[in-house]
Amino acid sequence: MKLKHLLTAVVLVASSFTMATPTIAQEPVDLDQLLQQLKEGKFAQSQANQEREARFRAQAEQQQQILRDAIAQRDQLEALSAELEGQFEENERDLAALEDALTQRMGSLKELFGVLQQVAGDTASTLQNSYVSVEFPGRSDALSDLAQKMGSSSKLASIEEIESVWFALQQEMTESGKVSQFDTTVTLASGEKVEKSVVRVGTFNMVADGKYLELIPGTDAVAELVRQPSGRYLSTVEALEQGDENPVRFGLDPTGGSILGLLVQAPGTMERIEQGSTVGYIILGLGVIGLLIALERFITLTLMGGKVKRQLKQNDAKQDNPLGRVMAVQDKYPQVDTETLELKLSEAILREVPKITRNLTFIKIISVVAPLLGLLGTVTGMINTFQAITLFGTGDPKLMAGGISQALVTTVLGLVVAIPMTLLFATLNTRSRNIVHVLQEQASGIIAERSERSH
Repeated sequence: MKLKHLLTAVVLVASSFTMATPTIAQEPVDLDQLLQQLKEGKFAQSQANQEREARFRAQAEQQQQILRDAIAQRDQLEALSAELEGQFEENERDLAALEDALTQRMGSLKELFGVLQQVAGDTASTLQNSYVSVEFPGRSDALSDLAQKMGSSSKLASIEEIESVWFALQQEMTESGKVSQFDTTVTLASGEKVEKSVVRVGTFNMVADGKYLELIPGTDAVAELVRQPSGRYLSTVEALEQGDENPVRFGLDPTGGSILGLLVQAPGTMERIEQGSTVGYIILGLGVIGLLIALERFITLTLMGGKVKRQLKQNDAKQDNPLGRVMAVQDKYPQVDTETLELKLSEAILREVPKITRNLTFIKIISVVAPLLGLLGTVTGMINTFQAITLFGTGDPKLMAGGISQALVTTVLGLVVAIPMTLLFATLNTRSRNIVHVLQEQASGIIAERSERSH
């Protein structure tokens, strides 16, 4: 049994050695054949090793030749590098000598070219932000190239290039005093680009189709202002575009658009009202209601006062006015005594007083409540401001602007409503008191007349 296992292991080992040979041996029958096959496999493996060793020796000779060629090439390049370094040092000495000679020959011209470089750079920056460049594009590019050229010590400016700087400055000064009209591409507020006729007012402003334009930074293009200034600035734009020879009042921006940009950011009337938030709307609502009531009372008391004045001139009592209805009492009770008539007249006057003084108390209440609501809005706005300070600190004032705006706007709205309501209440109350005074005066006269007749 052990011999059988041993034979099986020998067969497996022999099979692994014979796999390296180009031919596949037959399955051994006995131990002799197995031994013969092992011997043949060992011989074939030894022959393959000898062949690989021969190839390695041949490749080693070839690698030695490559190494010798690389060493020779390195020596050749080192010699070339030394030669080039010597030539570079010689060129440096020649260049330094030439620069010294150039400096001596230029003399005071070097300072002149330095000033020219500075002026060309400053002028190019100015022309990039000038409305004149929209009508005459490309002016700043030539000056920028000249400034860069003058920055190199190996290049000098020609007479024509020096004159171009003078021409650009003179053109800018000349055009700053002109009102010019030309066609150019304008970017609308919606983003659409349209060819329009543009009016340029010196170097201050540009307008088109009744709207102000702004210069796009870094370009020669213009665009409509997304927010236009108030109406008093836009009212004269149309007259300016028509090209009349008559003088036109026009708002100029001497900063080239900076002040105009700040002006259009200022909130309008409706935007300020919106800053008042809910409290502001409540105050305005009360103001409108009070104004309507005051208007109704003013018309009613005016008509009532006119009728009372006409009744004073007549002896016949009419029922279309308070005085006529009070005077009708004496005709209704001709035989009563003086005290009873006095009571009847007082009763008639008391019936007329509510009609005369109706809703005046509500106007007075609005005049008192409006500033209180403004104070409420002020406190609410300050609370929002302190909350913003707590969350974000005081680094950015814009974060606190909302609460402060609400505080101030509600205070203003409360005063705006309270002051007219107070004046209206005083005026209407005076008129109603005058009418009541006339009723009381006439009632006293009627009582006195009845008393005289009774005596």
